[in-house]
Amino acid sequence: MNFDELYQELILDHSRRPRNYGELEEAVHVHGDNPSCGDEIFLHVRFAPGEGGNVEEIRFTGHGCAISQASASMMTLKLKGKSKAEAEHLLHLFHDRVAGEGEAPEPGPRELGDLNVLSGVRKFPQRVKCAMLAWRAFEQALGESEGDGTGRVSTEEEENS
Repeated sequence: MNFDELYQELILDHSRRPRNYGELEEAVHVHGDNPSCGDEIFLHVRFAPGEGGNVEEIRFTGHGCAISQASASMMTLKLKGKSKAEAEHLLHLFHDRVAGEGEAPEPGPRELGDLNVLSGVRKFPQRVKCAMLAWRAFEQALGESEGDGTGRVSTEEEENS
């Protein structure tokens, strides 16, 4: 199976049968949207008590294209159980992988695992926003867990920063 076939298979699998889909009580709730295409994510994250608390549970709801939904599903699998520092490190690795300049070097970072298949979106700036939507929401949830966020993130903000 070549890389393109693997990409399509993983994206379709996660978008049709998203993992960790649903709401979560007693959690940080963040809304993320991409106004340019209508993708929308509601992320629910429960952190363990303490400053370096692990991601105890993470779920999402929402709607959008296959890339945004698959990225959210794959992200929840990757981040569950990670410390805040580990999760933030993965967020930066993923951002560099999908939003970096030029061709994505192969192989991708081992820590990202299956998420490396999303590196193909870097050729399409509008699709980068789709892939990053849940991750931007998670970044906001990290801030919320420290009490300094707004609870909403938009991919349009990324263009202006």
